[in-house]
Amino acid sequence: MASAIQKISLSSSQDIPFNKLILSQSNVRRVKSGLSIEELARDIERRGLLQSLNVRPVLDDEGAETGAYEVPAGGRRFRALELLVKQKKLNKTAPVPCVVREAGSAILAEDDSLAENVQRVALHPLDQFRAFRDMLEKGMSEEEIAAAFFAPVSVVKQRLRLMTVSENLLEVYEQDGMRLEQLMAFSISDDTARQEQVWEIIAQSHNREPYVIRRMLTEKTVRASDARARFVGLDAYVAAGGHVMRDLFEADDGGWLQDPAILDRLVMEKLHAAAEQVRTEGWKWVETDLSFPWGHTRHLVEIDNTPVPLSEEETARLEALRTEQEAIEAEYAQADELPDEVDSRLGEIEQAIEALETRPAIFDPGDVVRAGAFVSLDSDGTLLIERGFAHPEDMEDESSPDTHTSAQAVEASAAHDENDDYTIAGAGEPDLPDDAEDEEDVRRPIPERLLSELTAWRTLALRDALASNPHVALTEFLHTLCLNLFRDDRSGACLEAGVRSVVLPLQSADLATSMPAHDVRARHEGWKQDLPQDEDALWVWLDRLDETSRLALLAHCLSFGVNALFEKTNPHAAVSPRTVERRLARSNRLASALRLDPVEAGWQPTVENYLGRVTKPHILDAVREARGEQAADMIAHLKKADMAREAERLLEGSGWLPEALRAGLPDVSVQKATADEMPENVTLPEFLSAEIAAE
Repeated sequence: MASAIQKISLSSSQDIPFNKLILSQSNVRRVKSGLSIEELARDIERRGLLQSLNVRPVLDDEGAETGAYEVPAGGRRFRALELLVKQKKLNKTAPVPCVVREAGSAILAEDDSLAENVQRVALHPLDQFRAFRDMLEKGMSEEEIAAAFFAPVSVVKQRLRLMTVSENLLEVYEQDGMRLEQLMAFSISDDTARQEQVWEIIAQSHNREPYVIRRMLTEKTVRASDARARFVGLDAYVAAGGHVMRDLFEADDGGWLQDPAILDRLVMEKLHAAAEQVRTEGWKWVETDLSFPWGHTRHLVEIDNTPVPLSEEETARLEALRTEQEAIEAEYAQADELPDEVDSRLGEIEQAIEALETRPAIFDPGDVVRAGAFVSLDSDGTLLIERGFAHPEDMEDESSPDTHTSAQAVEASAAHDENDDYTIAGAGEPDLPDDAEDEEDVRRPIPERLLSELTAWRTLALRDALASNPHVALTEFLHTLCLNLFRDDRSGACLEAGVRSVVLPLQSADLATSMPAHDVRARHEGWKQDLPQDEDALWVWLDRLDETSRLALLAHCLSFGVNALFEKTNPHAAVSPRTVERRLARSNRLASALRLDPVEAGWQPTVENYLGRVTKPHILDAVREARGEQAADMIAHLKKADMAREAERLLEGSGWLPEALRAGLPDVSVQKATADEMPENVTLPEFLSAEIAAE
C-alpha cells in the first residue's frame, strides 16, 4: 500500500506594527554599500510595500514570546520603512505585512535570510523591455517610466529601442540563441527584414560579435562624420525627409544617414547656391562639382591678386594677440603641460590670428571678366572656392609661362590612354571585366593603369612627406644636381629638379580628397599668402627669411618635382623601361629616407582603388597575407565582385598595402596573420550562396 504524500504547511501572515519589528542579527546581508535604501523608500512611498517581511517572534530568557519580532529576511525593506518613519512619512505604529515563522523552527534564521537573497532570479532583460513597452503603450512617458524605476532615461530609451528588433530575433534571444549585446546591435536598424537576413548570415559564422552586426547593417549608409554630411548639416538633412540611424548602446559619432540620395541632392543644391553667389562677383565662368581632380588647374593661367590690407584696428588687434601669445609661451616655456584654461586661451589666440591673417583676395575687374572659379566640397566638409583661373586664350598674351604644361606631360597623358591594350612582356595588363570568371582564376600581372594610379597616389604622398622634411629634400636635391653636373646623368631622375611640377595624368577618384592632397594644398596656400607679389620685393623677402623658413620653403617647392610614377613603355614612348626602373628604385630610397607610410597617410584598400581592379588570386593573396589562410578560404568560392567587396571588409584596419605602395617600407610595417592568429573581425561574408547556406 502506497504511503500518502505529506502535505506542507505555509507560515502564517499577519500585520505587525512597525515599532514591534527589529532587524535581526541573523540577516546575512551585512555589506551596506549599493543598497539604495533611499530609492526603495521612495518606491514604497509611491506604490506601497510589494513584498512582505519574513519575521520570527523574539523570545525572552524563559522562552516566552515578548511581542516583538525580528526580521532576518527583508532587511533592506525594513531599513526603507525605517527611513520613511524618520521622515515622518510613515507612522511608527503602521501595520506592516509579515510572514511569521513559528518560534523554535528547525529552519535557521540565517537559512531564511540567505535563501531569500540567493533564490531570487533577476528579471530577464526581454521581460523588462516588454514591461516598459506595455507601460509606454498605456500612456506613461519615457521620463515617467525612468522616474518610477529610478533609472536614467537613457536606459529606458535603450530598452525601448528593442521595439525596432524583429520579433523573430527577440524569440531567438529569449531562447538564449544570442547574447544581449548582439540583440542591442540589431536595434541600430529599423529594417526587420534586413535584421533577419544578417542573422541568417552570421548564425553560420564563428564570429557573431556586435560590431560585425552593426557593420553589416550600416554598409549602405553614410556616416554623419562624412564630409558631405558635415557640409549639409544633419538638421537640413532630416528636414528634407532623410533618416538618421542612431546607436543608443554605443558611441556612434553622430550616427548613419540612411538616404544617400537625399544627402547628395542637398550637397549639390548647396554647392550650386554657393556657385551662384560667386558668379555675382562677375566671373566669366564658375564650375561646380563635389570634387575636382588633383591638378585640375594646371592648364589654366592663375591671375594675380592682392590680399585685402589690414585696417589700423585689425593691425593693432593682431599685434596684441601676438604679444599675448608670446607672453604665455614664455611664462610656460618650462612647464611639462599647460593648464586647461591656458591651453584653451592659446587655441583661441591662434584661431583669432589665423582669421586676421587669412585675407580675402582682390582681383582686377579686367581680369575677373576673363577668368573663372571652381566651387567644390573640401575634404573636411567645408566649402572650397578657388578663384582666379583663366583659359590661356582668354588672357591673350598675358598668360604666365609658369602655368604652361610641357609637351612631355601631354604626351605622357596620351600614352596612358585607358583604351590602349598594348602590353609588353612582363608588364601589367588592362583591367578585366568582372564577368570574366574563367580568366579571373589565372594569376596575371597587375593592370598597368592600376599601377599608374597607385604610383600616382604614392607620388603625391611622397611630395607631402618631402615637404615636411627639409633635410631629406635638400639631400635629394643636391644628389640630383651632382649627378647632372659632375656625371652628366639626367635620365631616370626621381626628383625633377628645376623645378617643373610633374603632372599626375592617371589618378583614382579619391586622390583629390586624400590626406596628402589636403596637406599639400593647405601648405601651398599658406606660402602663397606670405610671398610678396613684386619680383624684387620677393627676392629681398627670401634673402631676409630665417634659415628654417628658407629650408621649409625649399622643401615645399622641391616636393612638386617628385616623380615616382610608373609609366607604360613602348617603342614610341617618351621614356624607356630602364628610365622607369631607375626612377622607381630612386623613389624607393626617397620613401625609405622619409619613412613614408601610406597607411598613416590615409590609404586603405577598397573595391574602387584596388580590389575591384585586380584578379581573384591577387585579392586572395591580400586577404591571406593580412588576415591569414582561414580568412582567404572563407571567400575563395565567391565571384569576383562579391569577393572584392568582402575582402574590403576583411582588410579594413589591417594596414595591408599592395607592393606598389609598400616599396621603401621596412618589413615590420607589413602586417601578416596566420590561421592561429585570426583577428576577431574576420567573419563569413554576407553574400554566402544559397547552396553554401543550405550546406
